[in-house]
Parts: sequence; C-alpha cells; structure tokens
Amino acid sequence: MASSNFIDYVKVCFRSGKGGAGSAHFRREKFAPLGGPDGGDGGRGGHIILKGSNNFWTLIHLKYKKHIIAEDGVSGGESRQTGAQGEDVIVEVPLGTVVKDAETGEIRCEITEIGQEIIVSPGGRGGLGNENFKTSTNQAPHYAQPGEPGTDEWLILELKLLADVGLVGFPNAGKSTLLSVVSAAKPEIADYPFTTLVPNLGVVSYRDSQSFVMADIPGIIEGAAEGKGLGVRFLRHIERNSILLFMIPADTNDIAKDYQVLLHELKKHNPELLDKHRLLAVTKSDMLDDELMEAMKKELPKDIDAVFISSATQYGITELKDKIWQAIHQV
Repeated sequence: MASSNFIDYVKVCFRSGKGGAGSAHFRREKFAPLGGPDGGDGGRGGHIILKGSNNFWTLIHLKYKKHIIAEDGVSGGESRQTGAQGEDVIVEVPLGTVVKDAETGEIRCEITEIGQEIIVSPGGRGGLGNENFKTSTNQAPHYAQPGEPGTDEWLILELKLLADVGLVGFPNAGKSTLLSVVSAAKPEIADYPFTTLVPNLGVVSYRDSQSFVMADIPGIIEGAAEGKGLGVRFLRHIERNSILLFMIPADTNDIAKDYQVLLHELKKHNPELLDKHRLLAVTKSDMLDDELMEAMKKELPKDIDAVFISSATQYGITELKDKIWQAIHQV
C-alpha cells in the first residue's frame, strides 16, 4: 500500500560516542627507570551526522531504527600516543528534513541542500593525558582527564517536501489529475474524497528543456488546522513551496468563498503561508461555455491571478505553466 511507504515523521534516539580517557602513564625504559609522564590523550567520540541526499525522498529507511549509536573514542596510550577517534555515523536524509528536540519541540537544524552535513549529536572530547599536566612544580602528575560523555537524546526528524509549486484545494478539486497530466507522476485518481493519502511530487517540463517541481498534498477540508480530515499532518508540506496554486472546481457553488476557507485554514496552520505568491486555477472548466466563463470571471477573488483550466482537454494548461514559471522567477 503506497501510504505505508511515505514516512515523513520518525522519532529516534541519537547516542554519540564518549571520548576516550587520557592516559596517566610514565616512561619506563632500561636506562630511564624514573622517566617523566608520557600518557597520551584519548580520542574523540564519534559524531552522528545528518547528510542531505537525493537518494531518499521519505524517512522510511529510519522507520524501524529507534537507536543510532556512534562509536566511543579509544583511551590514550603510552609514549604520547593519542587514542583513535570513534567512527562517525553519517545518516542520509531527504532534502527538507527538519530536526526537532523531542521534549521541547525546538528546531535544531534543517537539511535543504544535497551534500549538506550537520552534526546533530557531537561526540565527547577525549581526555588529556598526564603529559599535559606536567609543570615545573609538578614533574610527575599521576592523573589524567577522563573522556567527556557523548550525547544521548531523542530527536524528531520531520520531512517538509521541497517543491516549487504546492497544490492547495479541497478533496476532488482535480489536483492529482493535473499532476498526472503535466508530469510523469502517477498519483491515484478516483471520484471520491481523499483519494490522495500521501503527498506526490512531479517534475513538470517547461519550454526549452526547463522544468519545475510540483507537489500534490491530500485535500484540505474546513477545520483541517484543528485536525479534521487528514489534519495538519500534511499541511507542513506546503510550507517550503515557493508558489501556492489554489485549485477550485468550476462546479462549486461559490469560488470566492471556497478560496477564503482555504486561506483561513492555511493562516491558522501557519500565518507565514499567506506571504507566499498565490495563483488560482479554476478546474474542470471544460463544462463551461465562453459566456458562462466570462460571467464567472467577475465573481473571482480580486487579489489573485486566476486561470481557467481543464486537465481532461488540456484547456488552459499552457497558460497555467506560463503563469507558474513567471511567478517562480519573481519570488
């Protein structure tokens, strides 16, 4: 089942390595039975590092990994030998991954670029060997530092899809159909609400071999910000989109009213969403004649650029792509 493969939230315990202890060794050789301190430093504990990767687009590879543990550092040795560092653990995650403290909800970091690496759990520093504590008044220190402990904490990894255009609309507004027409994505399409249960991404081809990414999320219903329908679980996926494309079918009773309901739900979820560039697509327009279309244009919201489209007949699709492309490059 497709929905089980889209994992956008995991809670994992990250345990970095503790630092190795410094050595309190003294040099003992045949002709230097009372040699000075030569204890080496302990090695650093292993870090846990998140790395942005385009090999993944969900967090499914971490679904059953409840603990990620890095290697401890090795203790220092004689003859000023520094202990080996604990091996770092590099965890690849999809772009758009947000790391939060599981207890406070505080955002620690975000992964937004391929190859970007962030240490989320630093390893403990290795302790200093006794050779470091030798002074003119203390020629033979018999002590060394212990290694610092690593971190041991639960973190939440949350995915927010990265796309140029996010489709916003009620269930059965034609979002999945549009995505299937303008891209190679194959979302499930049927004539009943909540056909789309997980977000879908599609690359839309444009003129001169250019392209942009479009994201279709499950339909919004009134009260979604309070958890109704599929709730806020998927609303966060449009937070990173440059453009919000509102899609309202031509056979709705009041396009302007539906648009305001959608705006209200987005505002309740995150007021900053209203600062994004917005476009309106009136879908299923193949059922309209020219006279009715002109009459409807007068009733459309005044604060948003609108275009009438039909995914079934391709009507208005080229114009829509042009408007999206222009909007992307104005952002």
